[in-house]
Amino acid sequence: MSRALAALAPLLLAGCAMSAQPAGVAPPVAARPNIILITAEDLSPRFGAYGDTVAVTPNIDRLAAEGVSFMRAFTTAGVCAPSRSALITGVHQETLGTMHMRTRDFGTKSKDGTPYEAVPPAEVKAFPELLRAAGYFTINDQKTDYQFGNPFTVWDQNRDGADWNARRSGQPFFAMINHEHTHESRTWPPGTDPALHSSVPNVMKQNARLDAEKNFAPTDPAIVRVPPYYPDTPIVRANIARQYDNVRAMDAAVGRLLDRLRTEGRFDDSIIIFMTDHGDGLPRGKRTIFDSGTQVPLIVRFPDKRGAGTKRDDLVSAVDLAPTLLHWAKAPVPKWIQGRDLFGGKAPQAIFMGGDRFDEVTQRFRGVREARFHYIRYFSDLPVIPSLAYQNVNPIMREWRRMLAAGGLTPVQRSYLEGPAPRELLFDTAADPDEVTNLAGDPRYADVQKRLAARLDTWIAASGDQGRDSEAVMVARMWPGGKQPATAPVTACRIAPGKLRLQSATPGASIGWGGTDGKANLYAAPLAEGAPFMAAAIRYGYSASAAVTIDPARVPRC
Repeated sequence: MSRALAALAPLLLAGCAMSAQPAGVAPPVAARPNIILITAEDLSPRFGAYGDTVAVTPNIDRLAAEGVSFMRAFTTAGVCAPSRSALITGVHQETLGTMHMRTRDFGTKSKDGTPYEAVPPAEVKAFPELLRAAGYFTINDQKTDYQFGNPFTVWDQNRDGADWNARRSGQPFFAMINHEHTHESRTWPPGTDPALHSSVPNVMKQNARLDAEKNFAPTDPAIVRVPPYYPDTPIVRANIARQYDNVRAMDAAVGRLLDRLRTEGRFDDSIIIFMTDHGDGLPRGKRTIFDSGTQVPLIVRFPDKRGAGTKRDDLVSAVDLAPTLLHWAKAPVPKWIQGRDLFGGKAPQAIFMGGDRFDEVTQRFRGVREARFHYIRYFSDLPVIPSLAYQNVNPIMREWRRMLAAGGLTPVQRSYLEGPAPRELLFDTAADPDEVTNLAGDPRYADVQKRLAARLDTWIAASGDQGRDSEAVMVARMWPGGKQPATAPVTACRIAPGKLRLQSATPGASIGWGGTDGKANLYAAPLAEGAPFMAAAIRYGYSASAAVTIDPARVPRC
């Protein structure tokens, strides 16, 4: 068992080797709902249903009126790939070793290292793979970005236009459908200078297509709210207004999807979820763990509309999604999952989040969020917002830095760009929802600071936080000698007359079988003997094995 999960012994599932162990008898298909997870990128709760009076979001607001809205939902990171790795597994990125953004940028955008894929603990599987093992048909349209590669065992279909109607008759399905309209880069306006970043020309083409969808009057910059950490200038207001336009376009796209679901009858047999992959893509949102970077909308609509219009204030972490969905699917919930069932588990007193390397900048920080207080600790000497090439394309970021050079910022606004960041930050989010008044060191809050600091210390130790090591040391542990490990090929043996077991010598390997490449089906229980078939194996973060032919007539006894 890995060092990271060994530190979480009470949460472990000993011997969870799906590739070699039968999954057991699945519950009747009719008892299990279809589950549809709709996601959007880089977006805080900028929705009418969450009290935003500028947002025009009728479709998502209607979904909220028919469902349960979580008002204190947070992701584990303020950037997509680490956050998505935690969401898809139910395990914090620090435990998995997926916390650096992105693994493939190590040594290309960073000063040292070589690109890699993280190798999570052997026990850990993405929850769609666990759903497949329980009999679900799983599709993803289309973003993955998990930091441990794209294991072929996770999804039945993983492509643009993936379709749940390709499943067997009566088979329940899980669908994850992503919308890019609100991504950070979509806030870059027409005419953005290509000299600012190599990605600008391609982004401008994508943004032109997005802007063509906007058949409405643009948001008036005069009506948007400028938070106190930004300078209030026409450029800043225009960029915030563009984000609202993108939100409106995304809502329309979600509306078209919801119309399809209604037409196909999916509102009658599916649990529908809407959330985003982390908070705002605007500066001081994305790549931070302030609430602006991690607080997200989370709406759950049940077919019978139970709890319709309910607003819940309990703390929610993105790692809670996996156990909740597995519970709905009547699938086993592994003990290594770090979240809880949102509709059955006890709400926590605190949740945790963190940040590490972002492209070319290494910056480690961790945070703990209670219902009211939020504590953040920095471990490096960089500013709160260091200079990052991709982020510097954003008009707000450029205006912010321009005004810093001109001496036109308030002390609060300067504090984010001038380093180093304070070692500790403490916010009373009830009195200070923008989190601009640091209470760390204030004697009146000494007990609160001490309590949250102790909570964070305990979590860092218990989670096996791999950020305590340098990224180079962590990678050497995952890829010895700097070379990606290879998954051992599939072998088979007969466990009883007519029953075959498939296995790989690689701990934690998942196995596919059937098709021309051995990837058509997920192996989750012994197979009935039949004609020869292909099989292949993969452990997350490893390269896949070569496909081999299994001839049942030649398989030895176990």
